[in-house]
Amino acid sequence: MSSPERVTVEDVMSTPLETISSDATVMEATQRMREKDINALVVQTTPRAIISSTDVLDAVADGRNVSDLEVGDVMTTDVETATPDLYMEEVAAMMTTYGIKHLPVVDDDYVGMVSSTDVTAHLS
Repeated sequence: MSSPERVTVEDVMSTPLETISSDATVMEATQRMREKDINALVVQTTPRAIISSTDVLDAVADGRNVSDLEVGDVMTTDVETATPDLYMEEVAAMMTTYGIKHLPVVDDDYVGMVSSTDVTAHLS
C-alpha cells in the first residue's frame, strides 16, 4: 500500500481489466459480467466508454429488446476516470458528485477498475 493510513485506487482496483468491443452484443456483455462476477466492462473506444449492469437495466426498462442490441447502443460514453494514485476518499467524492458506481483507472492507458463496492469496503 502507498501508506499505512491512506488507501489509493492502485491498492484496491480490479485487475486485469475486463474489456469488450462496442460491436459485441449486449448478451455477450452480460454473460461476461456474470462469468467474471462484475458489473461493468470497459469498452475500448474513443471517447472512453463502459457498459454496466445499470446500462442494460435501463435498456430493458425502456422496453428495448436487448437481444437485438450491441454494446455501442447502450454503453455510457465520456466516462469519468481515476488515476492509480488517487486516495479512496477522493474516489468516493467523485462517485457521489457524478452519481456513478464504476471508474475506469487510467495511467496513460486503462489499467483497472474501481467500484463503489471497493470504496465502501475500504472506507468502512
